[in-house]
Amino acid sequence: MSEVISRASARVLLIDPAGRILLYRGRFLQVEGLRYAWFTPGGGVDPGESEQQAAARELREELGHIVAPEALGPVVATSEGPWSEGGRRFFSRDFYFLLRVDGLDVDTSGMDEEERAVTDRFHWWTQAELAGPPPDGEEVVPRELGPLVARLAAGDLPASPIALPWHLPS
Repeated sequence: MSEVISRASARVLLIDPAGRILLYRGRFLQVEGLRYAWFTPGGGVDPGESEQQAAARELREELGHIVAPEALGPVVATSEGPWSEGGRRFFSRDFYFLLRVDGLDVDTSGMDEEERAVTDRFHWWTQAELAGPPPDGEEVVPRELGPLVARLAAGDLPASPIALPWHLPS
């Protein structure tokens, strides 16, 4: 049995004035038979980096959107659980930050080759779209994102982070 690697990730809930959230569609590499899923922008926290710094860096790399880490405010949600890839086992804790934007032109020129290979498009999801079944049996990650987005879009910020269910089987 291989050692479990702990991994923190910082993710951003980009919500526009209409209450929509920006998600990207990418290959869901950790689940056999599930080709694509929809994700919030974000990624791993590098050594010496705070979650806010990582979230701001990921926004710049994945979307070309530059924001100061402190503009992200506190963590509004978390999700944690196990996953594996390439024979390695991981345990992740995802930290979600809220960022309200008036609009955003996505620029993926800062993505690395691997990110470009697994990401195929971006879409502003409405609350109605989040409440319905995802297209073509694809998943939206994290689970229960719809109710959280509705709450945040209405200006109801949680006093402490909401724990969202993990999206992969144990």
